[in-house]
Amino acid sequence: MFNRNESTAPVEAGEKYDVTIEDIAREGDGIARVSGFVIFVPETQVGDEVTIEVTKVMRKFAFGQIAE
Repeated sequence: MFNRNESTAPVEAGEKYDVTIEDIAREGDGIARVSGFVIFVPETQVGDEVTIEVTKVMRKFAFGQIAE
């Protein structure tokens, strides 16, 4: 059994990851995945290889931005 109070996300807010944008969400944000976990990244296009910084982690997905 897994504890619902613990995050099962393989990413952490504030951490940086090298990702490839695989898809575009309905809202227009790029979609990257880390260990299958979805991260929405605005201002990206499919095929972009970028370093992102995770800004917010939810239970089933996260938000990130292109790292400075």
